Amino acid sequence: MTKIFTIQEANSLIPALEEVFRSIERRKDEVRNHVQKLSVLDLLWGTRVHEPANPDYRAYITHQRAIENEVSAIEGTIQEEIIRRGLRFPSGGLEHGLVDFPSTFEGRVVYLCWQNGEPELGFWHESDAGFQGRQPITEEHRLAMGKESDGGAFDL
Repeated sequence: MTKIFTIQEANSLIPALEEVFRSIERRKDEVRNHVQKLSVLDLLWGTRVHEPANPDYRAYITHQRAIENEVSAIEGTIQEEIIRRGLRFPSGGLEHGLVDFPSTFEGRVVYLCWQNGEPELGFWHESDAGFQGRQPITEEHRLAMGKESDGGAFDL
């Protein structure tokens, strides 16, 4: 069963999602920082940086582990703060700050589509359309979306 969101319910989660994406961006910055340091070490030493006797070997390993830890933390944040809430994290979600809220419209499951930086939901798309298929939310949608399910959940 999947949670079905009304537009109002989805909009109420935007402040929390904005904080999630700020946290993810900080971690992505850390990854970029460590990748840059690894690149410098690679440039200085080439494949010799992988040798335990190399004076920068420990720094190299430290940066590799830091990247792994940050990536793991990002994955955990996505799982705990997005997926666990019943939201969909589509392809491109990490790069473009996208989140889909399962909803219903005219008896079918659709997605309310939000991109980090948008102050509220303004778009939706069919379940097979993706970001390119985004359509503006109209007053008709505001009145009907997510309200067709008695139990608040659908089988997807």
